[in-house]
Amino acid sequence: MWIAIVAVVFLTAAFIAVKMVVARAEPILRARVMQTLSARFHGKVQLGDFAVSIANGIQVTGDGLRIFGATDANPYEPGIQPLVAVQQFRFRTSVGSLFHWPMHIDTVHVNGLELNIPPKGNRHEISAIGANSSRVTIFFDHVDCEDATLLINTPNPAKPPLEFAIKHLQLNNVGPGQPFQFDATLVNPKPVGDIHSVGIFGPWQGDDPRDTPVQGHYAFTHADLGTIKGIAGTLSSTGEYSGTLDDIQVDGSTDTPDFQIASSGHPVALHTQFHAIVDGTSGDTYLRPVNATFLDTSLSASGSVTRVKNPHGHDIELDVVLHRARIQDLLRLGVHTEPPIMTGPVAMTTRLSLSPGDASVADRLRLRGTFHVLDAHFTNQKVQSKIDTFSLVSQGRPREARDHSQQQTVPTDLKGIFSLRDGLLTFSLLHFLIPGTHVDMAGVYSLDGQTFDFHGKAKLEASLSQMTTGWKSLLLKPLDHFFRKNGAGTEIPIRISGTESEPHFGLDFHRKDDKQGTPGKQEMASQNR
Repeated sequence: MWIAIVAVVFLTAAFIAVKMVVARAEPILRARVMQTLSARFHGKVQLGDFAVSIANGIQVTGDGLRIFGATDANPYEPGIQPLVAVQQFRFRTSVGSLFHWPMHIDTVHVNGLELNIPPKGNRHEISAIGANSSRVTIFFDHVDCEDATLLINTPNPAKPPLEFAIKHLQLNNVGPGQPFQFDATLVNPKPVGDIHSVGIFGPWQGDDPRDTPVQGHYAFTHADLGTIKGIAGTLSSTGEYSGTLDDIQVDGSTDTPDFQIASSGHPVALHTQFHAIVDGTSGDTYLRPVNATFLDTSLSASGSVTRVKNPHGHDIELDVVLHRARIQDLLRLGVHTEPPIMTGPVAMTTRLSLSPGDASVADRLRLRGTFHVLDAHFTNQKVQSKIDTFSLVSQGRPREARDHSQQQTVPTDLKGIFSLRDGLLTFSLLHFLIPGTHVDMAGVYSLDGQTFDFHGKAKLEASLSQMTTGWKSLLLKPLDHFFRKNGAGTEIPIRISGTESEPHFGLDFHRKDDKQGTPGKQEMASQNR
């Protein structure tokens, strides 16, 4: 009986003691959390629900945490954006830690963190982060975040805020005035995939956050390029970075074993190595340069990838130079027909523009440049045979042209000025040279091979009468002087039309002189200089 009474009294006392500890701990911890955050961010702090329970030590949970900048006079006014917002947080500590100053918490778990960095003109709002460390009453050794968002606002109305969706973020050695280690998994929207990055950030430069140091390395694997309309493949990328927040130097590489452009449907293995300068406060990237290889072709590109607001996305401007390349590789990458219509080494310089938007890459891609294909041959035997025959005829060797056994495959020298827009290649000048003939043309060619239309003039070594035999030669003799150019040879208007698989070659006497050829020559000469 007495034992039962004593036990009841003891349990009652213990319960009262626990209640007193909880009642005492809750305001103490709430005050310390708010004081620490206010000192760390030098701003006003709002805290919603805050609960303390004693089970295996002291467990603390809270939600509705918002931290405002020092200039936010009344954070309760509508439209005031907090610098930091947290949906929920929790941590555990011991009863004895209540009597330590400052308290040390091993790990705080955070869910739904949102960090807003104001535009450059308003950076004074967070200039005191890390200051007043003497007022910090709680130190967290580790911060473990789920579903975090980083928003970097910009004063430029043409640019939307730079947003980073962070699936998981772990911060270590978190303390005022010193760098902290991070381990983050970011969600990349396009191409869809996760980027895992480990590095060091800080110490935070309050006077100008753009000067805050950052360094680390990243891995981006199994990225589905099919989420970008018009291309496909699975990309992986690794690299290292260092610098300050507004000047991050990145060196990395990418591998896409099955890269393809939808309009062609031909996968190729694409590898790149790049050096880039990234403004982490705006998201703009400057490539200096990108070196890419696929099949037996290599190229380099330099330029910029800038963010725009309307339409939302990235505006890409690159200067591309092909160092060692084959025309059949370019055609395989970009043209649907198989095999490629032509083979041979090619040199090219072009300006590449890719505007933002939801349309296919092929519809948004713009190219303008010059090219030169040396020693080219056509894979279509019907086309190559006509080229071989025409070469002999234009040299005044018609008998050999009729005897196919004597024909030899002749190389073609091809160069010109081109532009690509909406899947259509337009040539303002196309210079075509084979033994006995050189042709200057202009025209269009569609990447699907269904549009082939060129007009121009062919200058031949032989006269009209020399290009045939017998009575036809005699009949044409009086006409030689009408088609003679500079007292020798022949100049005739020609047309090449049809499709890539069924081209048609013919004379074009009904077409008026194309006066755009001369400007094209001048443009090519200017670019060659």
